[in-house]
Amino acid sequence: MRAETAAAIARERGVPEPHGGWEAALRMQAPADLTVFLAHVAAAYPVMGFEDALWRIARESVEDAAATGDDFLEIRFGPATHRRAELPIHAVIGAVRDGLAEGSRATGLPTGLVVCLLRHSDRETNLEVARAAAAHAGNGVVGLDVAGDELRWPSNEAYVEPYRIAAAAGLGLTAHAAEASGAGAAREAAELLGVKRIGHGTHAADDPDVLAWAAGHGLTFEVCATSNIYTGAARSLREHPLHAFLAAGAGVVLGNDNPVTIDRSLADEERDLLAGGGLTSDQLAAIHRRAVAVGFMDDSVRSGLRARFH
Repeated sequence: MRAETAAAIARERGVPEPHGGWEAALRMQAPADLTVFLAHVAAAYPVMGFEDALWRIARESVEDAAATGDDFLEIRFGPATHRRAELPIHAVIGAVRDGLAEGSRATGLPTGLVVCLLRHSDRETNLEVARAAAAHAGNGVVGLDVAGDELRWPSNEAYVEPYRIAAAAGLGLTAHAAEASGAGAAREAAELLGVKRIGHGTHAADDPDVLAWAAGHGLTFEVCATSNIYTGAARSLREHPLHAFLAAGAGVVLGNDNPVTIDRSLADEERDLLAGGGLTSDQLAAIHRRAVAVGFMDDSVRSGLRARFH
């Protein structure tokens, strides 16, 4: 969310301005750890619990991505965070979906919404989120994810039923795994939940056997390299686990996680990985091809992107 948008919504809704202002609240100034990162992300929540605010934030996210030259945009979020008594989960999802659709109409940038279960949510809430996502399948919602504190909630068993609901609706399946817990969490998520993509997965690089298994089973790691540095999961771009993923033959795609929190566009990410991060132009081309292959998108969008890249 743009800092100026947060300030405008706060004025309209009577939300107090955080100490130091919205820019300081939303944006990290230097690498720290996951707790600090999530605190900056959560600073936006007080102004996101309104249907019109969610619509605006989603629309502007498309405008910002289009302005930096992105070709396809997947936005993911946990709707349970923004639920209120007067704003149920299905309405939260609908507002974000509609905002993305408006942004796409205005810019021509194709988008998809990935709905996240949250590890700290109770079973009924996550089932409600999965059912609401399934109800919107084919109408802007393209996938299901699970995110949150793996150290406190490491098991994936609790998400088997929500993922079955999503799979039956034809949604793409991904999961944040092996981001904070051990390498085996990536394989567990794939085997237990049926996911083909792993969010971050940085600790999978710690175990060559897990990496070999991931490569052999066509798993793709969603890498947000600078974000991992800001959360302390990686020391530098050159030392990032993505290089181990690529060396093992596992799939890699790139994202920029929360572009406001870390002040990075996807173009910034690619440029720096090429300039000093140890990524070659051939590897980046392969990453682009992989992104087209595994993105949660309509076949018409996929074929159009594939033709452009070729």
